[in-house]
Amino acid sequence: MPTMSEKILGKATKKSKVEAGDIVISDIDIAMIHDLTGPLSIESFKKIGIKKVWNSSKIVIPFDHQVPADSIDSANNHIIMRKFVKEQNIENFYDVNAGVCHQILPELGHVVPGEVIVGADSHTCTHGALGAFSTGIGSTDMAMVLAEGKLWFKVPETNRFNITGELKNNVYAKDVILNIISQVGADGSTYKACEFAGETVRDMSVSDRMVLCNMAIEMGGKTGLVEPDNKTIDYIKNRSNKPYEVFKTDLDSPSLNIIDIDVSDLEPQVACPHNVDNVKTVNEVDQEIDQVFLGSCTNGRLSDLRDAAKILKGKKISNKTRMLVIPASREVYLNALEEGLIKIFVEAGALVSAPCCGPCLGGHTGIIGNDEVSLSTSNRNFKGRQGSHNAKVYLSSAAVAAASAIEGRIVAPEVIL
Repeated sequence: MPTMSEKILGKATKKSKVEAGDIVISDIDIAMIHDLTGPLSIESFKKIGIKKVWNSSKIVIPFDHQVPADSIDSANNHIIMRKFVKEQNIENFYDVNAGVCHQILPELGHVVPGEVIVGADSHTCTHGALGAFSTGIGSTDMAMVLAEGKLWFKVPETNRFNITGELKNNVYAKDVILNIISQVGADGSTYKACEFAGETVRDMSVSDRMVLCNMAIEMGGKTGLVEPDNKTIDYIKNRSNKPYEVFKTDLDSPSLNIIDIDVSDLEPQVACPHNVDNVKTVNEVDQEIDQVFLGSCTNGRLSDLRDAAKILKGKKISNKTRMLVIPASREVYLNALEEGLIKIFVEAGALVSAPCCGPCLGGHTGIIGNDEVSLSTSNRNFKGRQGSHNAKVYLSSAAVAAASAIEGRIVAPEVIL
């Protein structure tokens, strides 16, 4: 009667059975650090006194948060990371222009079903869209993983969101997850595995499932998960040759809480300042905007760029608003170039940047100033998240972002189409 999380952690701890609430020591399949969290992890690793990492082939290091370096401090952090990569013979190192960590790990075949994945970044839960137990950890915890290849976990209980109903036109996975977070609250799934299931999820692409899992942390979740199916297998078969095991939740599990969500009548959603669970329908929001950010590990994928380009084609961005477009990876960027999407963005007046996290973390590329308002396809809108503490950040789908860029205020896609 176990859940997916219990089965995966049971396998990783080599136990026949683990239950929610158990404390386990788990083998780690993949550990990820990036240019922002990596230096502290490396510093802590060196303090342990171990000379070599446990497995140089299971560590993935992408540069994505401050690339290219925007300050002497960030440049020096890159030097620290490159030196560590060389010293430790890290096989999976991706320097500038590879893309956002949570996009390139699955894209480059590092994620397969049934694995335990940790990253020194809170949105590591994204990778559960492929049926892995994937979670963010602190930099000092990561130091122990680098040293030993193991980490302790409390096995989580599970909130399974059974999502049903056909989405309306111009309603997307981002709207679904914002609505769910608004219903359960920012702490509604604290330290729980958030499973996304039901007919609506089965109809979604892997990219859309990543959107759901990416934002599990925004309701306190330990991880986000989708049971693997044929779409999952099709996604990984040309990307990875690693062995994998598919796990599914037993619906009679005592640690399982099923929450039914009907999205048949769902309208485009907008998370308003300064909390992700402060959600309204787009028609309830009357707000002029200074900047639109299309990108991030939440909505910087090819499907998002297509959704935005469909609206922007042949139109101009408002002269009151600037728009920043940042593809989530080099692969996404190249595909967008081949499809002519980048040309559409540039002709509309947007600034297109190389793959990176951009303004999402408020540390690089397009941050906002005092009293400015940003509409973003990213995942957080806390005070100071994208720059000034006196600014405001709203969150939406790519379609709402594109339509709003044209109008210079937050509007539904129907206003433009």
